[in-house]
Amino acid sequence: MISIRSILVPLDLSEYAAHALPYARELATTFGATLHLLHVVDTQWVAGAGGTAFPEYGDNLMQRFEDDGLKALTQVAASLPQEVPVTTAVRIGPPHVQVVQYARELDVDLIVIATHGRSGLRHALIGSVAEKIVQMAPCPVLSMKNPEHEFVMP
Repeated sequence: MISIRSILVPLDLSEYAAHALPYARELATTFGATLHLLHVVDTQWVAGAGGTAFPEYGDNLMQRFEDDGLKALTQVAASLPQEVPVTTAVRIGPPHVQVVQYARELDVDLIVIATHGRSGLRHALIGSVAEKIVQMAPCPVLSMKNPEHEFVMP
């Protein structure tokens, strides 16, 4: 029998990422697993656009993003049923690398992640964090497509 004791849910705090939560919550409830909510502050994005997008953060840009991520994860954790054990963490670096490292360090049994559903040129240029996690993860990955994203044949 498969034993799922810990489930990692990477959250970039977008509406897309939130689609993974109901699945992770149900799996955690069913298996009595701990949910690990992880937010990664993407250093490449912060270096490229963060200062321009958030000039009010000034010199404390990374610390503010880290604090904002932890605050948001705390709110998400508070919205989950009390019988589901939850931990929260914020890391800094390339998202796919940080998610995989976290999963290895904590011996996570399952990663539940939502995809943005990018395709074509945007996918080729940006790459898919979820796809990289699937390729590199030390455990199974359940990838959730946005339920409102319509599949259109190329």
